[in-house]
This record gives sequence, C-alpha cells and structure tokens, in this order.
Amino acid sequence: MASLIVTGGRPLSGTIRVSGAKNAALPILAASLLAEGAVALYDCPRLRDVENMLAILRALGVCCSWEGEALLLDPSTANAYVMPQGLSKELRSSIFMLGPLLARFGHAVCTFPGGCEIGHRPIDLHLRGLAMLGVEIREEHGLILCEGRSMTGTDIHLDYPSVGATENIMMAAVRAEGETVIQNAAREPEIEDLQAFLRKLGYAVTGAGSSTIRICGSHALGAGEQPVGCISHRVIPDRIVAGTLLCAAAVAGGEITLKNAVPAHVASVMAKLREAGCTLSAEGDTIHIASCARPREIKLIETLPYPGFPTDMQAQFFTLCTIANGTSMIVENVFENRFKHGAELLRMGASFTQKDRTIVIRGVERLMGTRVVARDLRGGAALTLAGLAAEGETIVENAELIDRGYECFDGMLASLGAEIRRKDTE
Repeated sequence: MASLIVTGGRPLSGTIRVSGAKNAALPILAASLLAEGAVALYDCPRLRDVENMLAILRALGVCCSWEGEALLLDPSTANAYVMPQGLSKELRSSIFMLGPLLARFGHAVCTFPGGCEIGHRPIDLHLRGLAMLGVEIREEHGLILCEGRSMTGTDIHLDYPSVGATENIMMAAVRAEGETVIQNAAREPEIEDLQAFLRKLGYAVTGAGSSTIRICGSHALGAGEQPVGCISHRVIPDRIVAGTLLCAAAVAGGEITLKNAVPAHVASVMAKLREAGCTLSAEGDTIHIASCARPREIKLIETLPYPGFPTDMQAQFFTLCTIANGTSMIVENVFENRFKHGAELLRMGASFTQKDRTIVIRGVERLMGTRVVARDLRGGAALTLAGLAAEGETIVENAELIDRGYECFDGMLASLGAEIRRKDTE
C-alpha cells in the first residue's frame, strides 16, 4: 500500500521528458513471442503493468532482463502456452498474449483478465475475431482454451474499434495462411507502433492508423526471412502521460515544457486546454504550456476512440473543470463506470451533478485538501492533480494503482516544483 501526500498552492515550472507509452509497450512485449531471435526495447517504461507482463513472459520461458536503458528479450526459449492465472487476473493486457501464443504454438490458454474496474470491458471482440481466423475456442472452469493450428486469413469487421481486439487479431494473423483485412480497426498511435515492430520482425502489415489494416500471413516463417541479429525498437512517447502533465500545469498554474512528446497524438487534449484559457505551442517533439490565472469553463468534453478525446484523460480534465470559472460538461462514451473519482472530489469541495454517463461540473474557486482514495489508475492521477490546486494537504491512498501507468508520478511532479512525497506502508 502507498499514499501520495500533496501540499497544494505551488505552481509548476521546468522541463520534463515524456516516458515511453505503456499502452504501446504491452502489446509489443506480447508480440516479442513472434521474433525468431533477440529483441531490444528502448523507452519501455518501468511500470507495474510492464513488470507483470514480463513475469508472464518469463513463465512462458522467455528470457527478459534490463540492461541500462534497454529491455532485452530472448523469445527463442519460449516453451509454454498456458498463462499463469494469478498474473493474468492482475493485468488486463494479458489478453494480448492470445494472438502471439496462437501464432507461435497453435495453442493458447488463459484466464479472464483483470485490471482497473472502470466499466464493462468484454473480450468477446477479441475471441470473435480469433474465431473468424479459424481458432476453436472453449471455456472451462474460468479458463479460455484456444486451438489455432490451422488459422486462415479472412475479412474481419469489428463492431467497435477496440484497440485490444485490433492488436490481438493483428498478432495472430501474421502467421495465418493468406490475407487478413480488419475493417473498422482502432486507429490509436499505439497500433501504429505495434505495426512498426511487426514489420521489423519481417511481417507484412499495412494500414495501421487508418480504419483498414491488412496482414499478409505467413504460416511458418523461417529464420532467414527475419532480420539477422538483435532487433531494436524504441517505444513511442506516452500520450496520456504527456496529457496528464499538461493538465497538471493547467490545474496547478505555471509553465512547463515537455520533451519527447508527439503533439499530433495529444491534439484533442491541447484543444481543450486552449479552450480552458491555456497558451500552448508545439515544435518538433516539444510542447510548451502556460496556464492562465484561473481555468475557463469547457463547454463539452466527449470521450471517443482516437482521434477523439481519450477516455484515459477524462478524470484529469474532471479535476481541471472543478476549479474552472463557469460550468463544464463531460460525457463519458467509452466506459460506463469511470466516474469513481467524482465522489472523492466531492470530499475536496467539488460541485457537480451526474446523470448516467454525463457530468455537469460547476467550478469552485478552490478545493480543500483531505484524505481521498484512488479507485483506479487515471482517477488516482486526477486526485493527485486536485491536490496540487487544493488548500492544505491532500493524501491520496491506494497510490500503487497510479504506478500501473506512471513511472514515479510523484518524482515527475516534484521535478516540476510540486510539493509531493510518497509514503509506502506494509
């Protein structure tokens, strides 16, 4: 158990480098099973979710080690296709392993995945897509058993542009016989990064970033068809970390500069920050933000699949709107249970009303520090940002949930001038 203790009232200033993206690293780690030889990943964040994924890979026989800034993987020793139940239940992204395991071994066994309880996140799109490739799937005693020794490429239309389902189908289809076309595919930058990695492994994947992705399968790639030697890949910057830091500056006040950012990936976030009165500029991999005296109201935020406003930034903007000058509205279209941070913000003096997936927030001049509890990853980050603006001290409990998506969140904010410290307890 851990807590973050924040003393509010200090504006942020300085420059900080954005870390690699968790949501890009996790599917790439799963896809490493498709490599014939060694893989070196750079800018892979050292997060709890990443460590859980590495533990799953080790249980499957993959050699994993950190050497300086590089994460080295040797999948040539992989010898199992049954994922450990305990680890799978802790990590939502463990479902990514189905596609690579089927492509590698023709079999895969996993349990239903865990993660933050932010709403109903069915995996039926994953399973339906794999079934269309010819995978036989059955459930027994809480386990998902898949057999796919004869996968065949096909046309797959997703009912919803699910990121995870798109990635899982991509990874399975690289070893299916013939061509697979995914229609209504998710368009997130993390999918483009997965495509870049798969192409380095020698697989023919095109279209990531658009709604149509094509995979030319190769039923049994030989070692000679993959690049010789260690394959290197650098994970893209984390757009949610970047957005959270930009939002922190808007909440706390001050000016900060982000390095190693991709402005195009956070365009929707930057647009809403401008609406709130902040001044932003971007050049190359650098983003600069200067806050205003008090944020202005944001008329409407609707979470949508990329390139719309990201659901993973909803909670942080909820905090921003609680101190805005006016009335703001947020509509959560992606997850139905992602307002758990609202009850904790009420304890800090926030004022809002909720009906179903819509929140109407009336901004107050200041929040009051108190003890609050993080219920999920992004909600925990939002409560920490609230502490930056609150009067007095805020204690955010369950801070270990924040560790799932931010590498030393307290250290990042402290480097920008926040008064924040971490307390770990048994």
